[in-house]
Amino acid sequence: MYPLEAKNLVKAYANHLALDNVSLKVPEQKIYGLLGPNGAGKTTLIRIINNITAPDSGSILWQGRPLQSSDIANIGYMPEERGLYKKMKVGEQALYLARLKGLSKNDAKIRLKYWFEKFDITSWSDKKLEELSKGMQQKIQFIITVLHEPKLLIFDEPFSGFDPVNAQLLKEEILFLRDKGATVLFSTHNMSSVEEICDEISLINKSKVVLEGNVGQIRQQYAKGVYRLVANESRLTEQTGKNYDILSQTIQDNKIHLRLQKKTGIKTGTLLKELSEQFDIRSFEEEIPSMNDIFIQTVQQ
Repeated sequence: MYPLEAKNLVKAYANHLALDNVSLKVPEQKIYGLLGPNGAGKTTLIRIINNITAPDSGSILWQGRPLQSSDIANIGYMPEERGLYKKMKVGEQALYLARLKGLSKNDAKIRLKYWFEKFDITSWSDKKLEELSKGMQQKIQFIITVLHEPKLLIFDEPFSGFDPVNAQLLKEEILFLRDKGATVLFSTHNMSSVEEICDEISLINKSKVVLEGNVGQIRQQYAKGVYRLVANESRLTEQTGKNYDILSQTIQDNKIHLRLQKKTGIKTGTLLKELSEQFDIRSFEEEIPSMNDIFIQTVQQ
């Protein structure tokens, strides 16, 4: 059973079809990437999951049954457009929102102390939100999102505005929450983050799911049989072999660096056997396309 499923969702606004028969299954205790260009339908899908808007047809299932209003208490949602009160003090605001999520005042204070210390922001508790930098405000938003320990966490562009150090901190915390048992739905345009933390993804383009599956398997699926080889060889070689064609070659520090294309139908082991007979190999690896390359290729198609 999947904790969250979207089944055949359709949603239209005036003359714009935002979602066109979109389905996905988010596995338990995994980080699921929701990808797509601007206007693809991601935000509409997230709003439907959070019961902010309703689909024209289709359904959201929670633990195998139709999502109910009471289930929203099990969801933590950090929207791209942050929604905190700028004139309110940080500590008071966090406590107030924690109580709205069902925590007792005492439990809320204990958890807030833990997170404020972890993010090194205890000294900011009596400051108004507007006195904080954008990055600090986002830390507060993150804490409020996870404080009630929801079963499903939804992050929409969580790293927007963060410097590399704090972005890495947030990534580590998201992985920590997954390992503690949370299921995470993660929407982003940052494909390097997808490779670092996502287990599976769905790519939405023009209101439809056009690619989905395990991140590693998708990258392997898009590999084109291109390999990189470094060998203890100081001379250039022919532009072809029995099982490969050389795409480029250079010599650096008395080593030859080859980028080569495996011929159609040839197994990697067969290729490596031929190369080992020709070169004193120092390294050999397949060139796997990045999620950024796959994103661009899929959307352009």
